[in-house]
Amino acid sequence: MQRVVISGTGLYTPSESISNDELVVAFNAYVQRFNEANADAIAQGTVSPLAESSSEFIQKASGIKSRYVMNKSGVIDPNRMFPHIPERADDELGIQAEIAVLSAREALAQAGKTPADVDAIIVACSNMQRAYPAVAIEVQHALGCGGFAYDMNVACSSATFGLQNAVDAIRSGSARCVLVISPEITSAHLEFRDRDCHFIFGDVATTMVVEAAETCTVDGAYEVLGTRLVTQFSNAIRNNFGFLNRCDESGVGTRDKLFRQEGRKVFKEVCPMVAEQIVAHSTSLNLNVNDLKRLWLHQANLSMNELIAKRVLGREFSRDDAPVILDEYANTSSAGSIIAFHKYRRDLAAGDVGVICSFGAGYSIGSVVVRRC
Repeated sequence: MQRVVISGTGLYTPSESISNDELVVAFNAYVQRFNEANADAIAQGTVSPLAESSSEFIQKASGIKSRYVMNKSGVIDPNRMFPHIPERADDELGIQAEIAVLSAREALAQAGKTPADVDAIIVACSNMQRAYPAVAIEVQHALGCGGFAYDMNVACSSATFGLQNAVDAIRSGSARCVLVISPEITSAHLEFRDRDCHFIFGDVATTMVVEAAETCTVDGAYEVLGTRLVTQFSNAIRNNFGFLNRCDESGVGTRDKLFRQEGRKVFKEVCPMVAEQIVAHSTSLNLNVNDLKRLWLHQANLSMNELIAKRVLGREFSRDDAPVILDEYANTSSAGSIIAFHKYRRDLAAGDVGVICSFGAGYSIGSVVVRRC
C-alpha cells in the first residue's frame, strides 16, 4: 500500500483577539439594555429576563480565555454583536479564500513544495461563505495549482474527513500532493447574544500538505498509519441557515439560523464515542494505548478533552499528552485539532505515534493515527 505522509502544516491567525473580559462587558451591556427595554413584559411574566455572563463562568464552562476573530469591533458592539465583514466584488479574492491561501503558503513552504506540486485541494470546514463556485476552486486559482478542488463540510470533523479523502486520493493515484485546508470564520455563525454559547468560537485557518512518502523531501513528516470515520445522526448540534430559508419568511432571522447546541447532551453522548473510537482504531492497527505519545484532540471544551484523554490513556495525563490550544484560540471547529498538531508535533521522536481526532455535529468523529518519520 502506498505510504502517505503529512509533510507540512500552516496556520493563519487573525490579528484581532477578544478576551473573556472584553466579551463579557459587551454581552452584559446588551443584557442590561434588553432587560430595561422589556421591563414591563418581564414584570408581567411574558418575557424572561436575560442573565449576565462572567469571565469566571466562561473559563469554568469551557477552559476558554480568549479567541481570535476576523473583526472585533462588531462583535463587542452591544448594538450589533456580530462581526462586520464587508462583501467583496466577484472579481476580488473572497475572505475565506484569502485566509486559506495564507495558511496554505506556510504549509507549502514547510513541506518544501510549490503550488506546481499540488494537484488537489480540499477545503474542509464547517461553513462556506457561498454555495458556489467552490471556495476550494477559488483557492486553487489564487495559488496557481493544477488538478482539481472541492469543498466539503462535516462540521467540526471536516479536517479529518478531508484528510482521509486526501490519503485515499494519493493511494488510488488520482493525486500526488493534496492540500487539506480548513478556513473557519466561525464568528459569523455564532449568536453572541446567547449566554450559553456567546464565548465558544474563534476564527482561524489551517492547512495540511499530504503527499506520497516517496516524494517527501523534508525531515519530521508524519506517516498516516490509518484513518477511521464514523457518523451518527443527532440534532444536539445544529444550524438551520441555508438557501431554503427564503422559501418560508416566518423563519428568517430566527434563533435556529445560527449555531445552537444541547451542551450537556453532547458532552454525555460524544465523549464515550470518541474514546471508544480512538482505542478501537489503535487496536486495529496493532497498537496499545501506551504506544500513543500524543492526542491532538478537537478543541471544543477542556472538560471534554480531559475526560476523553483519561478514558483513552487509562491514567492521569498531562498537557504534554493532550495539548490544549483552546484557551487562546477557543473552539475553531474543524481547525482545532490541526492547530494542536501544528504547534505540538515537532518534539516527538522518530517512530513516536499519536492520534489526530476531531468530533462534532452530525455526530461525526474522525481519527487519524500518525507516526513521526
